[in-house]
Amino acid sequence: MSTSSAPPVTTLLTANLICMLSMLIWAAGLPAADLLIPLLPLDQLNALRMALSAVFLLGLWAVVEGWRPLMQVNWAKGLMVGSLIGLGAWFLIMGQARGGAVTAAVISATLPVVGIALEVVLDGRKLTLALVLGLVLSLIGGFMALDLKGGGLSLGLGALLCFGSVLSFALGSRLTVTAFPRQSALGRTAVTLTGAAIAALLAALVTGALGGPAPTFATWGLKEVGAILLFSVGALGISQYMFIISVERLGIGLSAIHINAAPFYVMLILFGLGGAWDWSQAAAATLVGAGVLIAQGLVPLPFGQRA
Repeated sequence: MSTSSAPPVTTLLTANLICMLSMLIWAAGLPAADLLIPLLPLDQLNALRMALSAVFLLGLWAVVEGWRPLMQVNWAKGLMVGSLIGLGAWFLIMGQARGGAVTAAVISATLPVVGIALEVVLDGRKLTLALVLGLVLSLIGGFMALDLKGGGLSLGLGALLCFGSVLSFALGSRLTVTAFPRQSALGRTAVTLTGAAIAALLAALVTGALGGPAPTFATWGLKEVGAILLFSVGALGISQYMFIISVERLGIGLSAIHINAAPFYVMLILFGLGGAWDWSQAAAATLVGAGVLIAQGLVPLPFGQRA
């Protein structure tokens, strides 16, 4: 969502720091995903991830705010909005399975454009030179950060499904903020991720009923349990909660720009674990950061108006 008047600079800086931390936590879950993906069918892994994150957020919501908000929230609306996020996750899994990881990464980099387009259509946001320039810089940085050396980009059904994922997630995240004006950011995130978990569980049950393999946890140990907790509670539950806080203050479009810096955060985490430093990733993140600052007017242009 967008507002008619610009928030104070301190609010913008705080919201951007929260969004950066959200993406950093989300990126930390990607190595955990690499460990878990071979262990479970993707639809079952997605359902388990969302269910654990929903249980965590519901419990945290009850502890922080008591049981009354949980009893008063419009759960039917929460389930419908949350199903968009769950549907987006399912689209991404199916799109990546058909088009490959490169296709999923390239299409996902368009999330800021989709977010801004939603705000233009639904909220009347005006496109300014600073906003357009910020988006362009973030897209260039996002594509620079991708590993396209091996090729593999497909623009068929896989790409269409991945774009459906981007659209569903952007719309679901926006509605998480706009559809629950009386709820806190924690409550909004908890109720919509519960809806997403239910949608994901239903999809996994349908797949199982159609002859899909049954899940097995016989080989799981502490390493795998830790990985699923990081992947669900951290990289989804906590990360989405912080992302919704930033969406409340920045809107879905400006918040989504930060996602294009995620590959840099992954590299940074791996570097801290002994991996190599990648200057191209650092340069890409610098472009994304410049795009964030310019799009929000935190670095004013000598011409044009800020968003």
